[in-house]
Amino acid sequence: MTATLLRTAADLHARARTGRRAVVMTMGALHEGHATLIRTARKIAGPDGEVVVTVFVNPLQFGAGEDLDRYPRTLDADVELAGRSGADAVFAPSVDEVYPGGEPQVRISAGPMGERLEGAARPGHFDGMLTVVAKLLHLTRPDVALYGQKDAQQLALIRRMVRDLNFGVEIVGVPTVREEDGLALSSRNRYLSPAERRTALALSQALFAGRDRHAAQEALRARAREVPATRARAEALSAIGESRAAADAHAVATTAGGPAAVRAAARLVLDEAARLDPPLRLDYLALVDPADFTEIGDDFTGEAVLAVAARVGTTRLIDNLPLTFGTLGDAS
Repeated sequence: MTATLLRTAADLHARARTGRRAVVMTMGALHEGHATLIRTARKIAGPDGEVVVTVFVNPLQFGAGEDLDRYPRTLDADVELAGRSGADAVFAPSVDEVYPGGEPQVRISAGPMGERLEGAARPGHFDGMLTVVAKLLHLTRPDVALYGQKDAQQLALIRRMVRDLNFGVEIVGVPTVREEDGLALSSRNRYLSPAERRTALALSQALFAGRDRHAAQEALRARAREVPATRARAEALSAIGESRAAADAHAVATTAGGPAAVRAAARLVLDEAARLDPPLRLDYLALVDPADFTEIGDDFTGEAVLAVAARVGTTRLIDNLPLTFGTLGDAS
Protein backbone atom coordinates (compact mmCIF):
# COMPACT_ATOMS: atom_id res chain seq x y z
CA MET A 1 0.00 0.00 0.00
CA THR A 2 1.32 3.44 -0.93
CA ALA A 3 0.54 6.44 1.25
CA THR A 4 -0.15 9.81 -0.35
CA LEU A 5 2.01 12.66 0.95
CA LEU A 6 0.01 15.81 1.72
CA ARG A 7 1.53 19.12 2.75
CA THR A 8 -1.49 21.36 3.38
CA ALA A 9 -4.74 21.11 5.25
CA ALA A 10 -6.54 22.16 2.07
CA ASP A 11 -5.19 19.08 0.27
CA LEU A 12 -6.27 16.88 3.17
CA HIS A 13 -9.76 18.39 3.31
CA ALA A 14 -10.16 17.88 -0.43
CA ARG A 15 -9.95 14.10 -0.03
CA ALA A 16 -13.26 12.27 -0.27
CA ARG A 17 -14.34 10.62 2.98
CA THR A 18 -16.44 7.47 2.84
CA GLY A 19 -15.89 5.96 6.28
CA ARG A 20 -14.21 6.55 9.62
CA ARG A 21 -11.00 8.56 9.62
CA ALA A 22 -8.37 7.34 12.10
CA VAL A 23 -5.39 9.58 12.78
CA VAL A 24 -1.99 8.66 14.20
CA MET A 25 0.02 11.71 15.30
CA THR A 26 3.82 11.46 15.19
CA MET A 27 6.92 13.62 15.06
CA GLY A 28 8.37 11.37 12.38
CA ALA A 29 11.39 9.04 12.57
CA LEU A 30 8.85 6.23 12.47
CA HIS A 31 9.67 2.81 13.93
CA GLU A 32 7.84 -0.42 14.75
CA GLY A 33 5.99 1.26 17.62
CA HIS A 34 4.46 3.72 15.16
CA ALA A 35 3.77 0.86 12.74
CA THR A 36 1.76 -0.87 15.47
CA LEU A 37 -0.27 2.29 15.97
CA ILE A 38 -0.93 2.53 12.24
CA ARG A 39 -1.93 -1.13 11.94
CA THR A 40 -4.31 -0.69 14.88
CA ALA A 41 -5.74 2.41 13.22
CA ARG A 42 -6.27 0.41 10.01
CA LYS A 43 -8.30 -2.19 11.90
CA ILE A 44 -10.40 0.50 13.56
CA ALA A 45 -11.02 2.42 10.33
CA GLY A 46 -11.85 -0.74 8.41
CA PRO A 47 -11.55 -1.29 4.67
CA ASP A 48 -13.91 1.59 3.88
CA GLY A 49 -12.26 4.07 6.25
CA GLU A 50 -9.12 6.16 6.04
CA VAL A 51 -5.90 6.23 8.06
CA VAL A 52 -3.95 9.48 8.19
CA VAL A 53 -0.50 9.72 9.80
CA THR A 54 0.69 13.19 10.77
CA VAL A 55 4.40 13.97 10.76
CA PHE A 56 5.22 17.26 12.46
CA VAL A 57 8.13 18.17 14.74
CA ASN A 58 6.39 20.63 17.02
CA PRO A 59 8.70 23.45 18.18
CA LEU A 60 6.32 24.48 20.98
CA GLN A 61 7.00 21.34 23.02
CA PHE A 62 10.79 21.59 22.99
CA GLY A 63 12.36 23.62 25.77
CA ALA A 64 15.63 25.56 25.76
CA GLY A 65 18.58 23.20 25.35
CA GLU A 66 16.44 20.28 24.16
CA ASP A 67 16.98 18.38 20.92
CA LEU A 68 14.71 20.23 18.45
CA ASP A 69 17.50 20.86 15.95
CA ARG A 70 18.88 17.33 16.03
CA TYR A 71 15.56 15.51 16.27
CA PRO A 72 15.65 12.97 13.40
CA ARG A 73 13.76 13.91 10.27
CA THR A 74 13.29 11.01 7.84
CA LEU A 75 10.18 11.89 5.84
CA ASP A 76 10.79 9.66 2.80
CA ALA A 77 11.31 6.61 5.01
CA ASP A 78 8.32 7.64 7.15
CA VAL A 79 5.99 7.76 4.14
CA GLU A 80 7.19 4.31 3.04
CA LEU A 81 6.73 2.75 6.49
CA ALA A 82 3.33 4.38 6.92
CA GLY A 83 2.14 2.97 3.61
CA ARG A 84 3.41 -0.52 4.38
CA SER A 85 1.62 -0.41 7.71
CA GLY A 86 -1.74 0.53 6.22
CA ALA A 87 -1.87 4.34 6.06
CA ASP A 88 -3.72 6.02 3.22
CA ALA A 89 -2.09 9.42 3.64
CA VAL A 90 0.76 11.15 5.46
CA PHE A 91 0.04 14.74 6.43
CA ALA A 92 3.39 16.50 6.86
CA PRO A 93 2.70 20.23 7.16
CA SER A 94 5.31 22.95 7.51
CA VAL A 95 5.63 25.05 10.63
CA ASP A 96 4.00 27.93 8.74
CA GLU A 97 1.05 25.71 7.83
CA VAL A 98 0.43 24.76 11.46
CA TYR A 99 1.34 28.14 12.97
CA PRO A 100 0.56 30.78 10.34
CA GLY A 101 1.92 34.13 11.44
CA GLY A 102 4.32 32.64 14.00
CA GLU A 103 3.88 31.08 17.42
CA PRO A 104 0.26 31.20 18.59
CA GLN A 105 -0.68 33.78 21.20
CA VAL A 106 -3.51 31.59 22.49
CA ARG A 107 -2.50 28.15 23.72
CA ILE A 108 -3.92 25.18 25.59
CA SER A 109 -2.91 24.99 29.25
CA ALA A 110 -2.22 21.54 30.64
CA GLY A 111 -3.20 22.65 34.15
CA PRO A 112 -1.89 21.06 37.38
CA MET A 113 -1.45 17.58 35.85
CA GLY A 114 0.85 19.12 33.25
CA GLU A 115 3.17 20.44 35.96
CA ARG A 116 3.97 17.02 37.44
CA LEU A 117 6.66 14.51 36.46
CA GLU A 118 7.40 15.23 32.79
CA GLY A 119 5.90 18.68 33.21
CA ALA A 120 8.20 19.46 36.13
CA ALA A 121 11.22 18.19 34.22
CA ARG A 122 10.24 20.02 31.02
CA PRO A 123 8.34 23.22 31.90
CA GLY A 124 5.84 24.23 29.21
CA HIS A 125 6.21 20.94 27.34
CA PHE A 126 2.64 19.79 27.84
CA ASP A 127 1.15 23.19 27.00
CA GLY A 128 2.95 23.00 23.65
CA MET A 129 1.97 19.37 23.14
CA LEU A 130 -1.73 19.96 23.83
CA THR A 131 -1.75 23.06 21.64
CA VAL A 132 -0.44 21.19 18.61
CA VAL A 133 -2.66 18.15 19.29
CA ALA A 134 -5.69 20.43 19.42
CA LYS A 135 -4.67 22.10 16.15
CA LEU A 136 -3.97 18.79 14.42
CA LEU A 137 -7.30 17.38 15.57
CA HIS A 138 -9.00 20.38 13.98
CA LEU A 139 -6.89 20.17 10.82
CA THR A 140 -7.32 16.42 10.30
CA ARG A 141 -10.92 16.11 11.59
CA PRO A 142 -10.69 12.46 12.69
CA ASP A 143 -13.33 10.20 14.15
CA VAL A 144 -10.68 8.46 16.25
CA ALA A 145 -7.08 9.36 17.17
CA LEU A 146 -4.50 6.86 18.44
CA TYR A 147 -1.55 7.47 20.79
CA GLY A 148 1.04 5.19 22.39
CA GLN A 149 0.87 4.34 26.07
CA LYS A 150 4.64 4.78 26.37
CA ASP A 151 3.89 8.49 26.76
CA ALA A 152 1.39 7.78 29.53
CA GLN A 153 1.15 11.30 30.92
CA GLN A 154 0.71 12.73 27.43
CA LEU A 155 -2.07 10.24 26.70
CA ALA A 156 -3.81 11.07 29.99
CA LEU A 157 -3.66 14.80 29.25
CA ILE A 158 -5.00 14.37 25.72
CA ARG A 159 -7.90 12.33 27.05
CA ARG A 160 -8.56 15.01 29.67
CA MET A 161 -8.44 17.82 27.09
CA VAL A 162 -10.82 15.99 24.76
CA ARG A 163 -13.24 15.40 27.63
CA ASP A 164 -12.95 18.81 29.30
CA LEU A 165 -13.17 20.81 26.07
CA ASN A 166 -15.76 18.61 24.32
CA PHE A 167 -13.73 17.52 21.31
CA GLY A 168 -15.84 15.18 19.22
CA VAL A 169 -13.20 12.48 18.80
CA GLU A 170 -12.51 9.07 20.31
CA ILE A 171 -9.05 8.63 21.88
CA VAL A 172 -7.46 5.18 21.79
CA GLY A 173 -4.31 4.21 23.69
CA VAL A 174 -2.09 1.47 22.22
CA PRO A 175 0.27 -0.58 24.44
CA THR A 176 4.01 0.14 24.40
CA VAL A 177 6.05 -1.81 21.85
CA ARG A 178 9.40 -3.09 23.10
CA GLU A 179 12.53 -4.45 21.51
CA GLU A 180 13.57 -8.02 22.32
CA ASP A 181 15.75 -6.85 25.22
CA GLY A 182 12.85 -4.93 26.76
CA LEU A 183 13.83 -1.39 25.79
CA ALA A 184 10.76 0.62 24.82
CA LEU A 185 10.87 1.68 21.19
CA SER A 186 11.63 5.39 20.81
CA SER A 187 12.94 7.62 18.06
CA ARG A 188 15.58 8.79 20.54
CA ASN A 189 17.05 5.28 20.96
CA ARG A 190 19.15 5.92 17.87
CA TYR A 191 21.15 8.48 19.84
CA LEU A 192 22.47 5.79 22.21
CA SER A 193 25.93 4.29 21.81
CA PRO A 194 26.22 0.53 22.44
CA ALA A 195 27.45 1.14 26.00
CA GLU A 196 24.71 3.71 26.65
CA ARG A 197 22.09 1.31 25.37
CA ARG A 198 23.22 -1.34 27.84
CA THR A 199 22.79 1.15 30.66
CA ALA A 200 19.42 2.31 29.29
CA LEU A 201 18.02 -1.19 29.71
CA ALA A 202 17.78 -0.38 33.42
CA LEU A 203 14.63 1.64 32.76
CA SER A 204 12.59 -1.34 31.59
CA GLN A 205 14.36 -3.70 34.01
CA ALA A 206 13.35 -1.45 36.92
CA LEU A 207 9.74 -1.45 35.77
CA PHE A 208 9.75 -5.22 35.37
CA ALA A 209 11.23 -5.61 38.87
CA GLY A 210 8.44 -3.48 40.30
CA ARG A 211 5.84 -5.41 38.31
CA ASP A 212 7.22 -8.77 39.47
CA ARG A 213 7.28 -7.64 43.10
CA HIS A 214 3.69 -6.51 42.74
CA ALA A 215 2.61 -9.79 41.12
CA ALA A 216 4.21 -11.78 43.94
CA GLN A 217 2.50 -9.56 46.49
CA GLU A 218 -0.91 -10.02 44.90
CA ALA A 219 -0.42 -13.78 44.80
CA LEU A 220 0.41 -13.79 48.51
CA ARG A 221 -2.64 -11.69 49.26
CA ALA A 222 -4.78 -14.21 47.41
CA ARG A 223 -3.17 -17.03 49.39
CA ALA A 224 -3.86 -15.19 52.64
CA ARG A 225 -7.53 -14.72 51.72
CA GLU A 226 -7.89 -18.48 51.32
CA VAL A 227 -7.04 -19.08 55.01
CA PRO A 228 -10.02 -18.62 57.38
CA ALA A 229 -9.52 -16.92 60.72
CA THR A 230 -11.40 -19.49 62.82
CA ARG A 231 -9.44 -21.44 65.44
CA ALA A 232 -10.90 -24.77 64.31
CA ARG A 233 -9.78 -24.25 60.73
CA ALA A 234 -6.35 -23.08 61.86
CA GLU A 235 -5.93 -26.23 63.93
CA ALA A 236 -6.97 -28.37 60.99
CA LEU A 237 -4.46 -26.61 58.74
CA SER A 238 -1.76 -27.09 61.33
CA ALA A 239 -2.34 -30.80 61.28
CA ILE A 240 -1.38 -30.94 57.61
CA GLY A 241 1.48 -28.45 57.86
CA GLU A 242 -0.31 -25.51 56.28
CA SER A 243 -0.34 -23.05 59.19
CA ARG A 244 3.22 -21.77 58.67
CA ALA A 245 2.56 -21.08 55.00
CA ALA A 246 -0.63 -19.25 55.91
CA ALA A 247 1.16 -17.20 58.54
CA ASP A 248 3.92 -16.30 56.09
CA ALA A 249 1.36 -15.25 53.51
CA HIS A 250 -0.44 -13.06 56.03
CA ALA A 251 2.78 -11.48 57.22
CA VAL A 252 4.05 -10.62 53.76
CA ALA A 253 0.65 -9.44 52.56
CA THR A 254 0.20 -7.06 55.48
CA THR A 255 3.68 -5.75 56.19
CA ALA A 256 6.03 -6.08 53.22
CA GLY A 257 4.09 -5.12 50.16
CA GLY A 258 2.01 -2.53 48.43
CA PRO A 259 3.19 0.54 46.54
CA ALA A 260 6.22 1.03 48.80
CA ALA A 261 7.59 -2.41 47.93
CA VAL A 262 7.01 -1.82 44.21
CA ARG A 263 8.92 1.47 44.37
CA ALA A 264 11.73 -0.14 46.36
CA ALA A 265 12.16 -3.02 43.90
CA ALA A 266 12.33 -0.65 40.95
CA ARG A 267 14.67 1.81 42.68
CA LEU A 268 17.14 -0.96 43.53
CA VAL A 269 17.68 -1.59 39.81
CA LEU A 270 18.04 2.13 39.08
CA ASP A 271 20.50 2.64 41.92
CA GLU A 272 22.68 -0.11 40.51
CA ALA A 273 22.52 1.47 37.04
CA ALA A 274 23.71 4.77 38.50
CA ARG A 275 27.03 3.05 39.20
CA LEU A 276 27.51 1.76 35.65
CA ASP A 277 29.82 3.25 33.02
CA PRO A 278 28.21 5.25 31.54
CA PRO A 279 25.86 5.89 34.45
CA LEU A 280 22.11 6.29 34.44
CA ARG A 281 21.02 9.67 35.84
CA LEU A 282 17.52 9.36 37.24
CA ASP A 283 15.02 12.18 36.74
CA TYR A 284 12.17 10.48 38.56
CA LEU A 285 10.62 7.19 39.56
CA ALA A 286 6.93 7.52 40.36
CA LEU A 287 3.94 5.31 41.08
CA VAL A 288 0.92 7.43 40.25
CA ASP A 289 -2.83 7.54 39.81
CA PRO A 290 -3.42 7.83 36.02
CA ALA A 291 -6.38 10.15 36.66
CA ASP A 292 -4.15 13.02 37.80
CA PHE A 293 -0.56 11.67 38.00
CA THR A 294 -0.25 12.19 41.75
CA GLU A 295 1.65 9.63 43.84
CA ILE A 296 -0.52 6.87 45.26
CA GLY A 297 -0.61 5.96 48.96
CA ASP A 298 -0.02 2.60 50.57
CA ASP A 299 -3.79 1.98 50.89
CA PHE A 300 -4.47 2.70 47.22
CA THR A 301 -6.65 0.33 45.21
CA GLY A 302 -7.27 0.45 41.49
CA GLU A 303 -5.24 1.20 38.37
CA ALA A 304 -1.84 2.87 38.69
CA VAL A 305 1.15 3.71 36.49
CA LEU A 306 4.78 2.98 37.42
CA ALA A 307 6.76 5.59 35.50
CA VAL A 308 10.46 6.36 35.12
CA ALA A 309 12.55 8.99 33.32
CA ALA A 310 16.33 9.12 33.14
CA ARG A 311 19.27 10.34 31.11
CA VAL A 312 21.99 8.17 29.65
CA GLY A 313 24.71 10.28 28.13
CA THR A 314 22.90 13.16 26.43
CA THR A 315 19.72 11.15 25.73
CA ARG A 316 16.64 11.40 27.91
CA LEU A 317 14.32 8.38 27.93
CA ILE A 318 10.96 7.61 29.55
CA ASP A 319 9.05 4.39 30.16
CA ASN A 320 6.13 3.10 32.21
CA LEU A 321 4.01 0.08 33.06
CA PRO A 322 0.38 -0.13 34.23
CA LEU A 323 -0.34 -1.95 37.49
CA THR A 324 -3.54 -2.74 39.37
CA PHE A 325 -3.63 -2.74 43.18
CA GLY A 326 -6.11 -4.66 45.26
CA THR A 327 -7.22 -7.01 42.50
CA LEU A 328 -5.60 -10.33 41.70
CA GLY A 329 -4.78 -10.53 38.03
CA ASP A 330 -2.17 -9.92 35.39
CA ALA A 331 -0.09 -6.94 36.56
CA SER A 332 1.69 -6.49 33.28
